[in-house]
Amino acid sequence: MSDLRAALAAVIFRPILPGATLRERFWACFAAVAAVALTGIGSAALVGQGAQGALLIAPVGASAVLLFCVPASPLAQPWPIIGGNGLSALCGLLVASMVPEPALAAGLAVALAIAVMSLTRSLHPPGGAAALTAVLGGPLITHWGIWFAAVPVALNSALLVAIGISLHRLFGRSYPHRPLPAVNPQHTADAPPAVRLGFQQQDVDAALSAMHETLDVVPEDLLTVLREIEHQTVMRMHGDLICENVMSRDVVSVRLDSVCTEALALLLGRNLRILPIIAPNGSFAGAVGLRDVIGRDGPVVDAAKPCPSAPPSAPVASLVPVLTDGRHHAAVILNDDRTVAGIISQTDLLSAMGRLALTRTGGTPAR
Repeated sequence: MSDLRAALAAVIFRPILPGATLRERFWACFAAVAAVALTGIGSAALVGQGAQGALLIAPVGASAVLLFCVPASPLAQPWPIIGGNGLSALCGLLVASMVPEPALAAGLAVALAIAVMSLTRSLHPPGGAAALTAVLGGPLITHWGIWFAAVPVALNSALLVAIGISLHRLFGRSYPHRPLPAVNPQHTADAPPAVRLGFQQQDVDAALSAMHETLDVVPEDLLTVLREIEHQTVMRMHGDLICENVMSRDVVSVRLDSVCTEALALLLGRNLRILPIIAPNGSFAGAVGLRDVIGRDGPVVDAAKPCPSAPPSAPVASLVPVLTDGRHHAAVILNDDRTVAGIISQTDLLSAMGRLALTRTGGTPAR
């Protein structure tokens, strides 16, 4: 019986949306309380109805769900919230003035709202409710008349967006959502090395076309998710090969009090990509490459740049993204006490992944 209850709980309470967590939902609840309350009070104060009251339309609640539960959705961005609600309310008012039959007017208003939102790239589900509210009437429609689309609909929506942006930024969240473009670090027209193979944008477009489905996600985000799935698959398949098995252990380094000319001589003389900097207590204090020290005379620590690192137990495949981004040529492998255990260069990574590919397929090296 307990197993049955556990199974039912797993099905019933499992998040419907990928990535949803209980913590995220609690945050959405808190943000909704603040945003909706402030929107209502602020709207009432701005139109002279007193800051103690609340001037709200029902679709604001649905907009808040999108804004705080799925802030990366195309339907939850500022223009869809403001434009979708405002234009839809205007559609409802227009249809209500021309069609006396309430049921027919309601259907036509929602249909027109969908068409207008689609044409203006402001599709927002609560907009359908705004159009319906404008048709069915009520005290707000009677009071505001033709201005209903502006006050309270557009006013509510604009305040909700402004408060939502503030809350997201206050808690370190990204909104409005902007897909990160894949930029080549060499600033050429080629795609970055890590995205030249595997899933491409045209593959995503073709798959969506073949499925005859509309997904609530930006195609660029979908492509990013697919590439991350591809990477996680490689991690799962090749997780048994760890950094400790691949790294170079005889690490050439410089002291914290070394100067750039000393580091430059080591980099050129040993044909090295990076040079770890070691603090007096033996811990890793940074790293420099050839471009960091050439032409400089000061302390080497002043030229140090961020360098990717990993523990010896990390899968080698976990370094694929950072060593194929065109920015880094090697990763430092650190022990728990932050002493340097070794280094894995791009050459080490290529050799390891090539050997894995031959092992998995049973192939032999080309002669």
